[in-house]
Amino acid sequence: MKTAIVTDSTAYIPKEIRDKWKIEMIPLNVIFGNEAYQEEVDITAEEFYQQVKEKDLPTTSQPPIGQFVELFERLSKDYDAVISIHLSSGISGTFAGAVTASTMVENIKVYPFDSEISCMPQGLYAIEAAKMALKGEEADKIMSRLEELKKTARAYFMADDLSHLQRGGRLSSAQAIIGSLLQVKPVLHFKDKVIVPFEKIRTRKKAMKRIVGLLGEDAASGEPYQAAVIHANREEEAHEWKSELETLYPNVEFTMSYFGPVIGTHLGEGAMGLGWMKK
Repeated sequence: MKTAIVTDSTAYIPKEIRDKWKIEMIPLNVIFGNEAYQEEVDITAEEFYQQVKEKDLPTTSQPPIGQFVELFERLSKDYDAVISIHLSSGISGTFAGAVTASTMVENIKVYPFDSEISCMPQGLYAIEAAKMALKGEEADKIMSRLEELKKTARAYFMADDLSHLQRGGRLSSAQAIIGSLLQVKPVLHFKDKVIVPFEKIRTRKKAMKRIVGLLGEDAASGEPYQAAVIHANREEEAHEWKSELETLYPNVEFTMSYFGPVIGTHLGEGAMGLGWMKK
C-alpha cells in the first residue's frame, strides 16, 4: 500500500521539509477586509505581522471542502491511501472538512487524524507519518503510531495579549477570565481539544520559565524527546530560548518554528510557545 501524507498550513512546516518528506499541504485562509490570502501560499508570516500593524485584525477560515476533494482525487492517481493530519477540531472545522471530503472520493482510502493541537507539534505528527509512509508502512500502522505519540504530546504557550483570543472566540470561557487575566501573561494549553488557561503568571519571563519547567518534568525521564520552539514574530528571542533549552535538556531535539497568519490572528504578535512529544 502506498500512502500519502497531508496536513494543513497551521502545522507551519517549512516548504523544504515538506518537499523532503513528500508532505502535501492544504492552506487555511486569513482575510483582511475583502482580501483573502491562503497562508503559506499567498502570504508569509512576516508579511502578515506587518499587515496587522497597518490594518484591522483579520478573520480566518478553513479550506473549502472542494479543495480537500480535489487534493484527495489528485492523490488517488498515485496512492492507495492518504492520512490527513489537522489542527484540533475544537478550534477549527478543518478536520471535519477532511472527514466530509473523505466520503466524497473514490479509489483512495482517507484516514483523517485530529491532532488535537496545532502548529509545529501538529507538524511533528506529519513528519513522523511521512517518514513511515516512505518506508512503505501500512496506513493502519502509521495511524497507530500517531495515536501512540498523542499520549506524550504537550504544548504550552504564552499570549502577550488575550484580546486576540477573546475576539476570535478561540479561548474557552473567555468572558469569565478575561478581566482577571488582562494584567498577566497567562500560560495556555490545549485541553479536550480547545485552548484553555493553564496558569496565571505575572510576567513574560516567569511564564516562559514555567513552560521550560513543564518540559523538564517530562524530559527528566531521560528518554529522547522532540520539541519545537514557536514564536509570533520574535525570532531573535526564540533562537536565544532554543539555545538555553538545548543546554538544559540534551536528550531533547529542538527545532524552530513560528505562529503563522491563521494562528497568529488568534494569539497575537509576541506570543511564545513550546511543544513536544516523545521520539
